[in-house]
Amino acid sequence: MSRDSKNLLGRVLCGVAAAIAVMSLSTAPASAVVGAPYIGDGRTNNAHAVWCVQHLVNDYRRHAGSPAIAEDSVWGKQTRNAVYDFQANTDNTGSPDGIVGPLTGRGLLNYDATDTYAGHGPCFSYLPTPPGY
Repeated sequence: MSRDSKNLLGRVLCGVAAAIAVMSLSTAPASAVVGAPYIGDGRTNNAHAVWCVQHLVNDYRRHAGSPAIAEDSVWGKQTRNAVYDFQANTDNTGSPDGIVGPLTGRGLLNYDATDTYAGHGPCFSYLPTPPGY
């Protein structure tokens, strides 16, 4: 086989492999995304996740007439107590425990639809939510 034939065969095989790869990507079923970890005492808390909790819980606190908490990305007593208060006074967040799990995460993300960080906005990937949210 001549050198030109080998180059042509190599290019054809690469093209076929690329086409197969693209087709398999477009026809493969979507896979589930693993949810964000719980946020709270004794957990390895991501600073961005904590900031999102603080920011979103402040939406609730402003509506309730309570002073805002610091949005400093540090999990502490003030943030835990604000989450507990949110859980105790809103529906569908589970039992109040001061920990952000899937129900509380969904509650925070849904509380204020006008907040651009809420819903499927920038904070969505940092807060745990139930499957299918």
